[in-house]
Amino acid sequence: MYIKRIRWSFGHRHVIAEINVTADRFSVYDDVLDGRFRDRLKLDKQTGSLTITNITTKYIGHYELLMNGLTMVFLLSVYDEISVKKGDSVTLDSDLTEIMDYYWIQWMYMIENTLIAEIYKPANSMTVYDNVLDGRFRDRLKLDDQTGSLTITDIRMKDAGRYQLQTGSVSKSFNLTVCGQTSVSVIEGEPVSLYSGRTEIMDDDVIRWMFGNENTLIAEINKQTGSMTVHDDALDGRFRDRLKLDNQTGSLTITDTRIADSNDYRLQSNFMDMLFRLNVYGDLNISCTCFIL
Repeated sequence: MYIKRIRWSFGHRHVIAEINVTADRFSVYDDVLDGRFRDRLKLDKQTGSLTITNITTKYIGHYELLMNGLTMVFLLSVYDEISVKKGDSVTLDSDLTEIMDYYWIQWMYMIENTLIAEIYKPANSMTVYDNVLDGRFRDRLKLDDQTGSLTITDIRMKDAGRYQLQTGSVSKSFNLTVCGQTSVSVIEGEPVSLYSGRTEIMDDDVIRWMFGNENTLIAEINKQTGSMTVHDDALDGRFRDRLKLDNQTGSLTITDTRIADSNDYRLQSNFMDMLFRLNVYGDLNISCTCFIL
């Protein structure tokens, strides 16, 4: 398509870049909105594509492209990466200093797009939905009525995932990673399961199980490609035919455990980083025949 004129606007009102071939004008407006976009905009003269560098949450919103009389609208969402230890608390910050009288704020947990909390200012209502997802968040959600920020207390592994704040035309997302350590013991020969603590793996997640100090990959699930792989040949085939991976939760089961299986197992995903310390003990119930001389 031959481009005569392109205009990029932020929030439908603020022109931030434009190309006018007829007037031989190529402009990036760094100073709009208190210089928010200064030194961050790159406009491609050939295609008219716009690149924003060093993204932060203040760039969330609608971007409008006017090109040769056609209009396209893009909604930009920015993910905050947050890591927290199991048992701690975390606050998902709305970046608002106050809630306007016409605001409707909704917090979603992105497994099944579940609404977990909301503020509806026109009715002056504030609600925390404790009973959703089988009561997973019961008594652990706190909503700030001044800013709309959400606090989750006593973090658990199954709280890991993506949370989204929606208020008007602004969408803000958080990737919450939960870190933890668990000790597991089993008698040699018995099976043992290392539980992920999840009930479901998100569609864009990748689950990896690693063994030992060298973090040798022994099993993985890639939900993006729909693949599930157990690496039987790793470590000279030590785990051959003894690993079972749960495609629903990502949990790992080791059958016919051996003393040599004792070690650290690490579960890593886009939303989890968990260490399991497995101890395999010999059977203590050994009968002994004594002879009196």
